[in-house]
Amino acid sequence: MSLIRLENISRRYQMGTETIHALRDVSLTIDRGEYVAIMGPSGSGKSTLMNLLGCLDTATAGKYELNGTNVSDLDDNQLAEIRNREIGFVFQTFNLLPRANALRNVELPLIYAGVDNDERKRLAHEALAQVGLADRVHHKPNEMSGGQRQRVAVARALVTSPSIILADEPTGNLDSKTGDEIMTLFETLSQKGNTIIVVTHEEIVARHARRIIRIFDGGIAGDDRVQPHERSVVAS
Repeated sequence: MSLIRLENISRRYQMGTETIHALRDVSLTIDRGEYVAIMGPSGSGKSTLMNLLGCLDTATAGKYELNGTNVSDLDDNQLAEIRNREIGFVFQTFNLLPRANALRNVELPLIYAGVDNDERKRLAHEALAQVGLADRVHHKPNEMSGGQRQRVAVARALVTSPSIILADEPTGNLDSKTGDEIMTLFETLSQKGNTIIVVTHEEIVARHARRIIRIFDGGIAGDDRVQPHERSVVAS
């Protein structure tokens, strides 16, 4: 069974008297363990698609099934539960608490989930070790580089063992070398079985993935597998 299944998804917005068709009749499936890039220019609908996949928004029409649950008709509270359980978010701007150290930032989703203190700390330490920051657990964001801050954000996304890691322009605030390191980290996490969806407008970022879904004018303009030799050219 596919982890994600979209069937004839449309999303319309009303702007005064004008109807904006952000997504038009989109159907796709993503299997567990896939590493997918969703790519498109500004205004293409890729951000709307990301918000739908992340249960931050709901479709106007169509069906979205996530890990066996039809989320199309859920209310806001039910969507929040699905987000907390199924999805780990990584944002361009890191979204870390500035006065909290790395460990505390990574613990946050577990606090919301009601996990007890000792277990929270154990899981947060494990997640930070997974992203190569075992020696930075007590550092605050202003004591870390941009790449390290994004690694903390990735650890926070990982700590609840979600079905999906959903990354929105994760290299947007990083220099090219550091951005490449973050994408290499995603490759490593993918090889360990994590399902990763990266939303980007950059071809060089998208080509780290194993599949690129191209969005244009609210529809799927392409859905291509990236061959290993193509990824290695990018990484070199």
